[in-house]
Amino acid sequence: MKALTVKPGTKDSLELIDFEEPRESDGSVLVESLAVGLCGTDAEIIGAEYGEAPPGEDRLVLGHENLGRVLSAPKGSGLSEGDLVVGIVRRPDPEPCAACAQGQWDMCTNGWYTEHGIKGLHGFARERYRADPDAIVKLDSGLSNVGVLLEPTTIVAKAWQHAEAIGHRAFFDPKTAVVTGAGPVGLLATLLGVQRGLDVHVFDLVKDGPKPELVRGLGATYHTESLTESGVRADVLIECTGVPSVVMETITVHALNAVTCLTGVSSMGKKLPVDVGAANREAVLGNDVVFGSVNANRGHYEAAAKALKEADAEWLGRLITRRVALSDFDKAFERQPTDVKVVLDVKEA
Repeated sequence: MKALTVKPGTKDSLELIDFEEPRESDGSVLVESLAVGLCGTDAEIIGAEYGEAPPGEDRLVLGHENLGRVLSAPKGSGLSEGDLVVGIVRRPDPEPCAACAQGQWDMCTNGWYTEHGIKGLHGFARERYRADPDAIVKLDSGLSNVGVLLEPTTIVAKAWQHAEAIGHRAFFDPKTAVVTGAGPVGLLATLLGVQRGLDVHVFDLVKDGPKPELVRGLGATYHTESLTESGVRADVLIECTGVPSVVMETITVHALNAVTCLTGVSSMGKKLPVDVGAANREAVLGNDVVFGSVNANRGHYEAAAKALKEADAEWLGRLITRRVALSDFDKAFERQPTDVKVVLDVKEA
C-alpha cells in the first residue's frame, strides 16, 4: 500500500512510498483511511523540528488528524464493517503512569506516551491501518465529509472542559468568551463556545477571505483590532495563536475572575518587555487563572464527536477550504492565501 512518510531529523524528506500492510499485532480492527488533515505540526515534522519514528525504523508515516472506515472488526468490539471512525492520536505509555492508567494519557506524568504520526507510532497517511477498539472512536455517519475535523476539535473540547472545571472553583457564570486566532483550532473553539451559549469574540489579523464569514456564520463577532483596543473583557479566553504579544494580552486583558487557556505553541527566542509585577498584581487581585492545554483523551474525543454532530454540517464543510489527492501530496503543502484547513484524501475517487 502507499504511505506518506518522512525521515525524522532529515529536513524535506517527505516521500510517498510503498509501505508494508498493517500487522495483526497492531490491533484487531482493520481500518481503511479516508482522509488526513494537515496542520502546523506536520509542517514542523517535515522541517525536522521534531518527530520520532517507531523503534527500529528510520521512517515515520505522517498524519495525526484522520478519518477512516472499518473494514473488519471482531464481534463484541462495538464496531462493525462500514463504521466511520477516527483513530486516537496519543496512546498511553507502557508502564503506565498513574494518569495513563486512568485513561488520561493527555496528562501523562512521565512523557513516555506515543503519538500516531508524531512520536513513536506510524500515522494515518496510509491506505490502511490496524488498532484496538479502545483506540478508535466511532462517528455519526452524517460526518463522512467533515469527520477529519474531529482531532482538532478534541483539542478545544479539552480546553473548554478544563476551563469550566477551573471556573467552578467558585461562583462561575461566564457570559463572554474570547478566542485569539481564526485558524481551524480557533474556529472550532468558537463553535464550542457558541454551543455553550456564550457571546464569543474572535481576534485575527486577516480582513478578507473565508475567516471573517466563518466566524459570523456562527453568530460570533470578528475583530481585526487588538484585544486591548476592542474593549472586550471576557470571562473565558482560549488562545490559539502562540504569538507572544497575543499570549500576553490574553493573560492580562480580561474580566475579573477570568480563566485563560493557552493552546498555541510559541516559537522560542522572541523576547518581549513585560512588567512582571503589574501582571502578577492583576492576576492576584483579579483571581485570574492561566493554564496550558495539549492533546486529548478518549472523553474529549467523544465530546468532540457530539459537538460535530450537533454543528451545522454546511458550516463545517466550509472550514475545509482545500482537498488534495494523496498522489498530489506536494501541492497540499503549498500554502494558498485562502487556506483554512487543507485535507489529503487518502482514498482517492
